Amino acid sequence: MVKTNLRCAGASDPGRVRHNNEDALYVDAERGIFLVVDGIGGQAAGEKAAAIAVERIRARLERQTGAAEQRIREAIAMANNEILRQARANPEWEGMACVLTVVVLDNGSLVAGHVGDSRLYQIRRGEIRKITHDHSPVGEREDNGELTEAEAMRHPRRNEVFRDVGSEEHEPDDNDFIEVRRLPFDPDSALVLCSDGLSDLVASNDIRRVVARNAGNPQGAVKDLIAAANAAGGKDNVTVVVVEGEGFAGAAAEAPVAKGSGWRRGAALFLLGALLAAAAAWFTRGLWTPAPPPVVIRPRVLAVGQGARYGTIMEAMAEARAGDSIEVGTGEYREEVHLKSGVALRSRTPGDAVLRAAPVGGGPAVWAEKAAGARLSGFRILGDAAMPLKQGVLLISSDVEMDDLDVEGANVGIEIRGGRPTLRASRIADCLERGVWVTGDAAPWISHNTFRATHGPALVVEESARPVLVDNVFEKGAVQIPAAMMALVKQRNLFLETARQPGKRKQE
Repeated sequence: MVKTNLRCAGASDPGRVRHNNEDALYVDAERGIFLVVDGIGGQAAGEKAAAIAVERIRARLERQTGAAEQRIREAIAMANNEILRQARANPEWEGMACVLTVVVLDNGSLVAGHVGDSRLYQIRRGEIRKITHDHSPVGEREDNGELTEAEAMRHPRRNEVFRDVGSEEHEPDDNDFIEVRRLPFDPDSALVLCSDGLSDLVASNDIRRVVARNAGNPQGAVKDLIAAANAAGGKDNVTVVVVEGEGFAGAAAEAPVAKGSGWRRGAALFLLGALLAAAAAWFTRGLWTPAPPPVVIRPRVLAVGQGARYGTIMEAMAEARAGDSIEVGTGEYREEVHLKSGVALRSRTPGDAVLRAAPVGGGPAVWAEKAAGARLSGFRILGDAAMPLKQGVLLISSDVEMDDLDVEGANVGIEIRGGRPTLRASRIADCLERGVWVTGDAAPWISHNTFRATHGPALVVEESARPVLVDNVFEKGAVQIPAAMMALVKQRNLFLETARQPGKRKQE
Protein backbone atom coordinates (compact mmCIF):
# COMPACT_ATOMS: atom_id res chain seq x y z
CA MET A 1 0.00 0.00 0.00
CA VAL A 2 1.23 3.50 -0.83
CA LYS A 3 0.92 5.40 2.45
CA THR A 4 -0.35 8.97 2.58
CA ASN A 5 -0.48 11.49 5.37
CA LEU A 6 -3.91 10.57 6.63
CA ARG A 7 -5.73 12.17 9.51
CA CYS A 8 -8.38 9.96 11.06
CA ALA A 9 -10.48 9.40 14.16
CA GLY A 10 -13.36 7.24 15.30
CA ALA A 11 -15.67 6.82 18.29
CA SER A 12 -18.80 4.95 19.35
CA ASP A 13 -21.58 6.04 21.71
CA PRO A 14 -24.57 4.11 23.09
CA GLY A 15 -26.94 7.01 22.39
CA ARG A 16 -29.56 8.45 24.71
CA VAL A 17 -31.97 5.51 24.87
CA ARG A 18 -30.11 2.20 24.75
CA HIS A 19 -28.18 1.02 27.82
CA ASN A 20 -25.74 -1.18 25.91
CA ASN A 21 -23.67 -0.53 22.79
CA GLU A 22 -23.84 -3.16 20.04
CA ASP A 23 -21.67 -1.09 17.67
CA ALA A 24 -17.91 -1.51 17.24
CA LEU A 25 -15.14 0.03 15.14
CA TYR A 26 -11.53 -0.48 14.15
CA VAL A 27 -9.06 2.11 12.85
CA ASP A 28 -5.56 1.30 11.53
CA ALA A 29 -4.16 4.34 9.71
CA GLU A 30 -0.78 2.68 9.19
CA ARG A 31 -2.29 -0.13 7.09
CA GLY A 32 -5.17 1.98 5.78
CA ILE A 33 -7.92 -0.19 7.34
CA PHE A 34 -11.16 1.33 8.68
CA LEU A 35 -14.21 -0.60 9.91
CA VAL A 36 -17.64 0.13 11.42
CA VAL A 37 -19.86 -2.71 12.69
CA ASP A 38 -23.47 -2.61 13.93
CA GLY A 39 -24.46 -5.70 15.92
CA ILE A 40 -27.85 -7.44 15.68
CA GLY A 41 -29.36 -9.66 18.32
CA GLY A 42 -29.99 -7.59 21.41
CA GLN A 43 -28.01 -7.29 24.62
CA ALA A 44 -24.90 -9.46 24.73
CA ALA A 45 -25.60 -11.21 21.41
CA GLY A 46 -25.31 -8.10 19.26
CA GLU A 47 -22.20 -6.98 21.09
CA LYS A 48 -20.66 -10.44 20.69
CA ALA A 49 -21.36 -10.48 16.94
CA ALA A 50 -19.73 -7.08 16.52
CA ALA A 51 -16.69 -8.14 18.54
CA ILE A 52 -16.24 -11.31 16.48
CA ALA A 53 -16.51 -9.31 13.24
CA VAL A 54 -13.82 -6.85 14.34
CA GLU A 55 -11.49 -9.64 15.48
CA ARG A 56 -11.78 -11.78 12.34
CA ILE A 57 -11.75 -8.93 9.82
CA ARG A 58 -8.78 -7.28 11.50
CA ALA A 59 -6.82 -10.55 11.54
CA ARG A 60 -7.34 -11.22 7.82
CA LEU A 61 -6.77 -7.68 6.58
CA GLU A 62 -3.57 -7.30 8.56
CA ARG A 63 -2.15 -10.15 6.46
CA GLN A 64 -1.60 -8.17 3.29
CA THR A 65 -1.61 -11.11 0.89
CA GLY A 66 -3.69 -11.01 -2.26
CA ALA A 67 -5.70 -8.25 -3.87
CA ALA A 68 -7.58 -5.94 -1.52
CA GLU A 69 -10.94 -7.01 -2.94
CA GLN A 70 -10.30 -10.68 -2.22
CA ARG A 71 -8.88 -9.95 1.23
CA ILE A 72 -12.05 -8.07 2.11
CA ARG A 73 -14.29 -10.87 0.81
CA GLU A 74 -12.34 -13.48 2.77
CA ALA A 75 -12.32 -11.34 5.93
CA ILE A 76 -16.07 -10.77 5.95
CA ALA A 77 -16.81 -14.41 5.09
CA MET A 78 -14.57 -15.56 7.98
CA ALA A 79 -16.40 -13.23 10.35
CA ASN A 80 -19.77 -14.41 9.03
CA ASN A 81 -19.06 -18.09 9.52
CA GLU A 82 -17.51 -17.63 12.97
CA ILE A 83 -20.54 -15.63 14.17
CA LEU A 84 -22.83 -18.39 12.89
CA ARG A 85 -20.70 -21.11 14.51
CA GLN A 86 -20.71 -19.42 17.91
CA ALA A 87 -24.45 -18.71 17.73
CA ARG A 88 -25.13 -22.41 17.09
CA ALA A 89 -22.87 -23.40 19.98
CA ASN A 90 -24.40 -20.94 22.46
CA PRO A 91 -28.22 -20.85 22.66
CA GLU A 92 -28.18 -17.46 24.39
CA TRP A 93 -26.58 -15.97 21.28
CA GLU A 94 -29.02 -17.51 18.79
CA GLY A 95 -29.93 -15.07 16.01
CA MET A 96 -26.94 -12.79 16.49
CA ALA A 97 -25.52 -11.13 13.39
CA CYS A 98 -24.24 -7.73 12.29
CA VAL A 99 -24.02 -5.31 9.40
CA LEU A 100 -20.76 -3.59 8.53
CA THR A 101 -18.74 -1.36 6.24
CA VAL A 102 -14.97 -1.70 5.82
CA VAL A 103 -12.51 0.37 3.77
CA VAL A 104 -8.97 -0.53 2.72
CA LEU A 105 -6.88 2.23 1.14
CA ASP A 106 -4.78 0.70 -1.61
CA ASN A 107 -2.42 2.57 -3.97
CA GLY A 108 -4.50 5.69 -4.42
CA SER A 109 -7.80 3.79 -4.34
CA LEU A 110 -10.36 2.98 -1.70
CA VAL A 111 -11.73 -0.54 -1.70
CA ALA A 112 -14.97 -0.81 0.25
CA GLY A 113 -16.64 -3.99 1.49
CA HIS A 114 -20.22 -3.63 2.67
CA VAL A 115 -23.11 -5.73 3.97
CA GLY A 116 -26.32 -4.18 5.33
CA ASP A 117 -27.24 -0.57 6.08
CA SER A 118 -24.18 0.99 7.67
CA ARG A 119 -22.73 3.55 5.28
CA LEU A 120 -19.67 5.00 3.59
CA TYR A 121 -19.75 8.62 2.40
CA GLN A 122 -17.12 10.53 0.44
CA ILE A 123 -16.82 14.30 0.81
CA ARG A 124 -14.97 16.27 -1.85
CA ARG A 125 -15.12 19.80 -3.24
CA GLY A 126 -18.09 20.78 -1.13
CA GLU A 127 -20.19 17.74 -2.06
CA ILE A 128 -21.06 14.50 -0.27
CA ARG A 129 -21.76 11.21 -2.03
CA LYS A 130 -22.97 7.93 -0.59
CA ILE A 131 -20.64 5.19 -1.85
CA THR A 132 -22.38 2.12 -0.43
CA HIS A 133 -25.89 0.97 -1.24
CA ASP A 134 -28.23 0.20 1.63
CA HIS A 135 -29.18 -3.47 1.51
CA SER A 136 -32.67 -2.73 2.73
CA PRO A 137 -36.11 -2.18 1.17
CA VAL A 138 -36.19 1.49 2.21
CA GLY A 139 -32.57 2.12 1.26
CA GLU A 140 -33.09 0.54 -2.15
CA ARG A 141 -36.04 2.86 -2.78
CA GLU A 142 -33.98 5.85 -1.68
CA ASP A 143 -31.08 4.86 -3.93
CA ASN A 144 -33.56 4.47 -6.80
CA GLY A 145 -35.04 7.95 -6.27
CA GLU A 146 -38.44 6.69 -5.13
CA LEU A 147 -37.97 8.18 -1.64
CA THR A 148 -36.18 11.35 -0.60
CA GLU A 149 -33.51 11.10 2.06
CA ALA A 150 -35.87 12.72 4.59
CA GLU A 151 -38.69 10.27 3.73
CA ALA A 152 -36.32 7.32 4.10
CA MET A 153 -35.08 8.57 7.47
CA ARG A 154 -38.68 8.70 8.77
CA HIS A 155 -39.90 5.47 7.15
CA PRO A 156 -41.32 2.90 9.62
CA ARG A 157 -39.52 0.02 7.84
CA ARG A 158 -36.08 1.63 7.81
CA ASN A 159 -34.81 -1.02 10.27
CA GLU A 160 -35.29 -3.91 7.80
CA VAL A 161 -32.26 -5.30 5.97
CA PHE A 162 -31.96 -8.10 3.46
CA ARG A 163 -28.25 -8.81 3.94
CA ASP A 164 -26.37 -9.40 7.18
CA VAL A 165 -23.19 -11.03 8.46
CA GLY A 166 -23.77 -14.13 10.53
CA SER A 167 -27.25 -15.54 9.94
CA GLU A 168 -26.32 -18.13 7.28
CA GLU A 169 -23.11 -19.70 6.00
CA HIS A 170 -21.26 -18.00 3.13
CA GLU A 171 -18.16 -18.37 1.02
CA PRO A 172 -16.04 -15.29 0.10
CA ASP A 173 -17.24 -15.21 -3.51
CA ASP A 174 -20.90 -16.02 -2.92
CA ASN A 175 -23.14 -14.01 -5.18
CA ASP A 176 -25.17 -11.24 -3.59
CA PHE A 177 -23.50 -11.36 -0.18
CA ILE A 178 -20.71 -8.78 -0.03
CA GLU A 179 -20.81 -5.54 -2.02
CA VAL A 180 -17.24 -4.65 -2.99
CA ARG A 181 -16.36 -1.41 -4.78
CA ARG A 182 -13.04 0.16 -5.76
CA LEU A 183 -12.92 3.91 -6.37
CA PRO A 184 -10.21 6.56 -6.52
CA PHE A 185 -9.28 8.07 -3.16
CA ASP A 186 -8.38 11.66 -3.91
CA PRO A 187 -6.07 13.36 -1.37
CA ASP A 188 -8.46 16.34 -1.19
CA SER A 189 -11.37 14.16 -0.05
CA ALA A 190 -12.63 12.78 3.26
CA LEU A 191 -14.45 9.56 4.09
CA VAL A 192 -17.15 9.00 6.70
CA LEU A 193 -18.03 5.47 7.81
CA CYS A 194 -21.02 5.27 10.14
CA SER A 195 -23.70 3.06 11.61
CA ASP A 196 -27.36 3.88 10.98
CA GLY A 197 -27.48 5.54 14.39
CA LEU A 198 -26.02 8.54 12.58
CA SER A 199 -27.53 8.27 9.10
CA ASP A 200 -31.09 7.69 10.38
CA LEU A 201 -30.99 10.94 12.38
CA VAL A 202 -28.54 13.31 10.67
CA ALA A 203 -28.99 14.21 6.99
CA SER A 204 -26.04 13.76 4.65
CA ASN A 205 -25.74 17.49 3.98
CA ASP A 206 -25.44 18.13 7.71
CA ILE A 207 -22.78 15.43 7.93
CA ARG A 208 -20.88 17.19 5.15
CA ARG A 209 -21.09 20.56 6.93
CA VAL A 210 -19.81 19.14 10.21
CA VAL A 211 -16.85 17.42 8.58
CA ALA A 212 -15.98 20.49 6.48
CA ARG A 213 -16.22 22.77 9.50
CA ASN A 214 -13.78 20.50 11.35
CA ALA A 215 -11.42 20.04 8.38
CA GLY A 216 -7.99 19.15 9.73
CA ASN A 217 -9.55 17.93 13.00
CA PRO A 218 -11.30 14.59 12.39
CA GLN A 219 -11.61 13.99 16.14
CA GLY A 220 -13.69 17.15 16.39
CA ALA A 221 -15.82 16.03 13.44
CA VAL A 222 -16.50 12.65 15.06
CA LYS A 223 -17.42 14.29 18.36
CA ASP A 224 -19.78 16.79 16.69
CA LEU A 225 -21.47 14.12 14.55
CA ILE A 226 -22.20 11.93 17.57
CA ALA A 227 -23.49 15.00 19.42
CA ALA A 228 -25.77 15.81 16.46
CA ALA A 229 -27.22 12.28 16.46
CA ASN A 230 -27.85 12.45 20.21
CA ALA A 231 -29.38 15.92 19.89
CA ALA A 232 -31.78 14.48 17.30
CA GLY A 233 -32.98 11.86 19.76
CA GLY A 234 -30.10 9.38 20.06
CA LYS A 235 -32.49 6.45 19.53
CA ASP A 236 -29.73 4.03 18.58
CA ASN A 237 -26.06 3.40 19.12
CA VAL A 238 -23.99 5.69 16.92
CA THR A 239 -20.52 4.99 15.55
CA VAL A 240 -18.49 7.26 13.27
CA VAL A 241 -15.07 7.05 11.63
CA VAL A 242 -13.71 10.06 9.70
CA VAL A 243 -10.68 9.73 7.39
CA GLU A 244 -9.14 12.80 5.75
CA GLY A 245 -6.75 12.79 2.81
CA GLU A 246 -3.65 14.95 3.19
CA GLY A 247 -5.15 17.75 1.07
CA PHE A 248 -8.66 17.80 2.51
CA ALA A 249 -8.14 20.61 5.02
CA GLY A 250 -6.77 22.94 2.35
CA ALA A 251 -9.46 22.01 -0.16
CA ALA A 252 -12.20 22.54 2.42
CA ALA A 253 -10.83 25.97 3.26
CA GLU A 254 -10.84 26.91 -0.43
CA ALA A 255 -14.29 25.47 -1.20
CA PRO A 256 -16.68 28.14 -2.53
CA VAL A 257 -19.52 29.29 -0.33
CA ALA A 258 -22.95 30.36 -1.55
CA LYS A 259 -23.34 33.99 -2.51
CA GLY A 260 -24.54 36.17 0.34
CA SER A 261 -23.40 33.76 3.03
CA GLY A 262 -20.16 33.00 4.80
CA TRP A 263 -18.73 30.37 7.01
CA ARG A 264 -19.49 32.33 10.17
CA ARG A 265 -23.16 32.60 9.28
CA GLY A 266 -23.29 28.91 8.35
CA ALA A 267 -21.58 27.87 11.57
CA ALA A 268 -23.90 30.08 13.61
CA LEU A 269 -26.99 28.64 11.94
CA PHE A 270 -25.76 25.09 12.48
CA LEU A 271 -24.97 25.79 16.12
CA LEU A 272 -28.39 27.38 16.64
CA GLY A 273 -30.08 24.40 15.03
CA ALA A 274 -28.10 21.96 17.17
CA LEU A 275 -28.98 23.88 20.34
CA LEU A 276 -32.68 23.95 19.43
CA ALA A 277 -32.63 20.25 18.63
CA ALA A 278 -30.87 19.47 21.91
CA ALA A 279 -33.39 21.57 23.84
CA ALA A 280 -36.32 19.87 22.14
CA ALA A 281 -34.81 16.47 22.80
CA TRP A 282 -34.27 17.29 26.49
CA PHE A 283 -37.78 18.55 27.15
CA THR A 284 -39.34 15.58 25.34
CA ARG A 285 -37.02 12.97 26.90
CA GLY A 286 -39.96 11.21 28.53
CA LEU A 287 -41.23 10.35 25.04
CA TRP A 288 -37.97 8.83 23.82
CA THR A 289 -38.21 5.28 22.55
CA PRO A 290 -35.40 3.14 21.17
CA ALA A 291 -35.09 2.63 17.45
CA PRO A 292 -36.70 -0.71 16.53
CA PRO A 293 -34.20 -3.57 16.31
CA PRO A 294 -33.08 -4.62 12.83
CA VAL A 295 -35.25 -7.14 11.01
CA VAL A 296 -33.55 -9.40 8.47
CA ILE A 297 -35.54 -10.19 5.32
CA ARG A 298 -34.31 -13.39 3.74
CA PRO A 299 -33.35 -13.05 0.07
CA ARG A 300 -34.82 -15.39 -2.52
CA VAL A 301 -33.39 -17.13 -5.58
CA LEU A 302 -35.78 -17.06 -8.56
CA ALA A 303 -35.01 -19.75 -11.15
CA VAL A 304 -35.49 -19.21 -14.91
CA GLY A 305 -35.33 -21.80 -17.68
CA GLN A 306 -36.69 -25.12 -18.82
CA GLY A 307 -38.62 -26.77 -16.02
CA ALA A 308 -38.19 -23.76 -13.73
CA ARG A 309 -40.95 -21.61 -12.28
CA TYR A 310 -40.23 -18.76 -14.71
CA GLY A 311 -39.90 -19.21 -18.44
CA THR A 312 -38.39 -15.80 -19.17
CA ILE A 313 -35.99 -13.53 -17.36
CA MET A 314 -38.39 -10.60 -17.33
CA GLU A 315 -41.13 -12.68 -15.70
CA ALA A 316 -38.74 -13.33 -12.84
CA MET A 317 -37.55 -9.72 -12.79
CA ALA A 318 -41.14 -8.51 -12.39
CA GLU A 319 -41.46 -10.61 -9.23
CA ALA A 320 -37.99 -9.88 -7.82
CA ARG A 321 -37.47 -7.48 -4.96
CA ALA A 322 -34.27 -5.88 -3.76
CA GLY A 323 -31.94 -8.49 -2.30
CA ASP A 324 -33.19 -11.31 -4.54
CA SER A 325 -31.17 -13.18 -7.16
CA ILE A 326 -32.38 -14.43 -10.52
CA GLU A 327 -30.58 -17.58 -11.63
CA VAL A 328 -30.85 -18.39 -15.35
CA GLY A 329 -30.43 -21.91 -16.67
CA THR A 330 -28.82 -23.14 -19.88
CA GLY A 331 -30.43 -21.83 -23.05
CA GLU A 332 -30.85 -18.90 -25.43
CA TYR A 333 -33.04 -15.99 -24.32
CA ARG A 334 -34.40 -13.51 -26.84
CA GLU A 335 -35.74 -10.68 -24.70
CA GLU A 336 -34.73 -7.17 -23.70
CA VAL A 337 -33.74 -7.49 -20.05
CA HIS A 338 -34.23 -4.52 -17.72
CA LEU A 339 -32.10 -4.62 -14.57
CA LYS A 340 -33.71 -3.67 -11.27
CA SER A 341 -32.05 -1.98 -8.30
CA GLY A 342 -30.77 -4.40 -5.69
CA VAL A 343 -31.41 -7.50 -7.83
CA ALA A 344 -28.64 -9.79 -9.07
CA LEU A 345 -29.02 -11.54 -12.42
CA ARG A 346 -26.65 -14.42 -13.10
CA SER A 347 -26.20 -17.44 -15.34
CA ARG A 348 -26.41 -20.60 -13.24
CA THR A 349 -23.34 -21.93 -15.08
CA PRO A 350 -21.13 -19.14 -16.49
CA GLY A 351 -21.43 -19.02 -20.28
CA ASP A 352 -24.38 -21.41 -20.57
CA ALA A 353 -27.10 -18.73 -20.65
CA VAL A 354 -27.02 -16.72 -23.89
CA LEU A 355 -28.74 -13.37 -24.36
CA ARG A 356 -29.75 -12.42 -27.90
CA ALA A 357 -31.64 -9.56 -29.50
CA ALA A 358 -35.34 -9.37 -28.71
CA PRO A 359 -37.59 -10.40 -31.62
CA VAL A 360 -38.56 -6.73 -32.16
CA GLY A 361 -36.26 -3.73 -31.97
CA GLY A 362 -32.78 -5.22 -31.95
CA GLY A 363 -31.66 -3.21 -29.20
CA PRO A 364 -29.85 -3.68 -26.15
CA ALA A 365 -29.90 -7.20 -24.74
CA VAL A 366 -29.58 -5.73 -21.24
CA TRP A 367 -30.20 -2.19 -20.04
CA ALA A 368 -30.57 -0.25 -16.83
CA GLU A 369 -31.48 3.33 -16.02
CA LYS A 370 -30.82 4.79 -12.55
CA ALA A 371 -30.34 1.29 -11.15
CA ALA A 372 -28.32 0.99 -7.94
CA GLY A 373 -26.80 -2.13 -6.44
CA ALA A 374 -27.72 -4.42 -9.36
CA ARG A 375 -25.46 -7.18 -10.68
CA LEU A 376 -25.06 -8.95 -14.04
CA SER A 377 -22.86 -12.04 -14.09
CA GLY A 378 -21.87 -15.02 -16.21
CA PHE A 379 -23.80 -14.41 -19.47
CA ARG A 380 -22.82 -14.67 -23.11
CA ILE A 381 -24.33 -11.73 -25.02
CA LEU A 382 -24.24 -12.30 -28.77
CA GLY A 383 -25.16 -10.32 -31.87
CA ASP A 384 -24.75 -11.21 -35.54
CA ALA A 385 -26.14 -10.34 -38.98
CA ALA A 386 -29.25 -12.47 -38.42
CA MET A 387 -29.95 -11.00 -34.94
CA PRO A 388 -28.18 -7.64 -34.74
CA LEU A 389 -27.75 -5.87 -31.39
CA LYS A 390 -27.45 -2.09 -31.05
CA GLN A 391 -25.79 -2.59 -27.66
CA GLY A 392 -25.00 -5.69 -25.71
CA VAL A 393 -25.42 -3.77 -22.44
CA LEU A 394 -26.63 -0.18 -22.04
CA LEU A 395 -26.26 1.52 -18.65
CA ILE A 396 -27.70 4.99 -18.04
CA SER A 397 -26.76 6.71 -14.76
CA SER A 398 -26.52 3.32 -13.07
CA ASP A 399 -24.25 1.61 -10.56
CA VAL A 400 -24.21 -1.97 -11.80
CA GLU A 401 -21.61 -4.63 -11.03
CA MET A 402 -20.79 -6.65 -14.18
CA ASP A 403 -18.46 -9.63 -14.19
CA ASP A 404 -17.66 -12.77 -16.16
CA LEU A 405 -19.48 -11.58 -19.29
CA ASP A 406 -18.71 -12.58 -22.88
CA VAL A 407 -20.00 -9.87 -25.22
CA GLU A 408 -19.51 -10.47 -28.94
CA GLY A 409 -20.82 -9.17 -32.25
CA ALA A 410 -22.91 -6.21 -31.03
CA ASN A 411 -22.67 -2.80 -32.67
CA VAL A 412 -21.53 -1.49 -29.26
CA GLY A 413 -20.55 -4.12 -26.73
CA ILE A 414 -21.16 -2.11 -23.55
CA GLU A 415 -22.27 1.53 -23.50
CA ILE A 416 -21.95 3.42 -20.20
CA ARG A 417 -23.71 6.79 -20.02
CA GLY A 418 -22.96 8.25 -16.61
CA GLY A 419 -22.93 6.44 -13.27
CA ARG A 420 -20.20 4.43 -11.55
CA PRO A 421 -20.57 0.82 -12.65
CA THR A 422 -17.94 -1.91 -12.44
CA LEU A 423 -16.83 -4.12 -15.33
CA ARG A 424 -14.36 -6.86 -14.52
CA ALA A 425 -13.17 -10.29 -15.67
CA SER A 426 -15.12 -10.08 -18.94
CA ARG A 427 -14.37 -10.51 -22.65
CA ILE A 428 -15.52 -8.00 -25.25
CA ALA A 429 -14.83 -9.12 -28.81
CA ASP A 430 -15.54 -8.37 -32.48
CA CYS A 431 -17.97 -5.50 -31.96
CA LEU A 432 -18.91 -3.64 -35.14
CA GLU A 433 -18.55 -0.04 -33.93
CA ARG A 434 -17.10 0.05 -30.40
CA GLY A 435 -16.22 -2.48 -27.76
CA VAL A 436 -16.86 -0.34 -24.68
CA TRP A 437 -18.08 3.26 -24.99
CA VAL A 438 -17.90 5.53 -21.94
CA THR A 439 -19.76 8.85 -22.19
CA GLY A 440 -21.11 11.72 -20.11
CA ASP A 441 -19.79 12.01 -16.55
CA ALA A 442 -19.41 8.24 -16.19
CA ALA A 443 -16.71 7.04 -13.80
CA PRO A 444 -16.68 3.23 -14.18
CA TRP A 445 -14.11 0.87 -12.71
CA ILE A 446 -12.88 -1.34 -15.59
CA SER A 447 -10.42 -4.06 -14.61
CA HIS A 448 -9.09 -7.49 -15.65
CA ASN A 449 -11.01 -7.62 -18.93
CA THR A 450 -9.91 -8.80 -22.38
CA PHE A 451 -10.71 -6.60 -25.40
CA ARG A 452 -10.60 -7.88 -28.94
CA ALA A 453 -12.32 -5.57 -31.44
CA THR A 454 -11.53 -6.20 -35.12
CA HIS A 455 -14.08 -3.82 -36.67
CA GLY A 456 -14.16 -0.69 -34.53
CA PRO A 457 -12.12 0.57 -31.57
CA ALA A 458 -11.93 -1.63 -28.50
CA LEU A 459 -12.54 1.28 -26.12
CA VAL A 460 -13.80 4.83 -26.61
CA VAL A 461 -13.75 7.32 -23.73
CA GLU A 462 -15.30 10.75 -24.18
CA GLU A 463 -13.55 13.83 -22.78
CA SER A 464 -16.03 14.30 -19.91
CA ALA A 465 -15.81 10.71 -18.63
CA ARG A 466 -13.45 9.55 -15.83
CA PRO A 467 -12.98 5.78 -15.98
CA VAL A 468 -10.35 3.86 -14.03
CA LEU A 469 -8.64 1.21 -16.18
CA VAL A 470 -6.55 -1.45 -14.43
CA ASP A 471 -4.98 -4.72 -15.63
CA ASN A 472 -6.99 -5.01 -18.85
CA VAL A 473 -5.59 -6.81 -21.91
CA PHE A 474 -6.09 -5.23 -25.33
CA GLU A 475 -5.48 -7.77 -28.09
CA LYS A 476 -6.86 -5.92 -31.10
CA GLY A 477 -8.46 -2.58 -31.83
CA ALA A 478 -7.55 1.02 -31.12
CA VAL A 479 -8.15 2.64 -27.75
CA GLN A 480 -9.49 6.17 -28.18
CA ILE A 481 -9.08 8.14 -24.97
CA PRO A 482 -8.36 11.73 -23.89
CA ALA A 483 -4.68 12.57 -24.16
CA ALA A 484 -4.45 13.33 -20.42
CA MET A 485 -5.24 9.68 -19.60
CA MET A 486 -2.84 8.11 -22.06
CA ALA A 487 0.28 7.65 -19.92
CA LEU A 488 -1.57 6.12 -16.99
CA VAL A 489 -3.58 3.78 -19.22
CA LYS A 490 -0.40 2.51 -20.89
CA GLN A 491 1.23 2.01 -17.50
CA ARG A 492 -1.62 0.05 -15.87
CA ASN A 493 -2.85 -2.10 -18.79
CA LEU A 494 -1.35 -4.56 -21.28
CA PHE A 495 -1.31 -3.85 -25.03
CA LEU A 496 -0.29 -6.80 -27.19
CA GLU A 497 1.63 -6.24 -30.40
CA THR A 498 -1.49 -6.72 -32.48
CA ALA A 499 -3.32 -3.95 -30.60
CA ARG A 500 -3.00 -0.35 -31.69
CA GLN A 501 -1.69 1.92 -28.98
CA PRO A 502 -4.07 4.33 -27.26
CA GLY A 503 -4.61 7.74 -28.76
CA LYS A 504 -6.91 10.71 -28.63
CA ARG A 505 -10.32 10.09 -30.14
CA LYS A 506 -10.82 11.76 -33.48
CA GLN A 507 -13.74 14.04 -34.15
CA GLU A 508 -16.52 12.24 -35.95
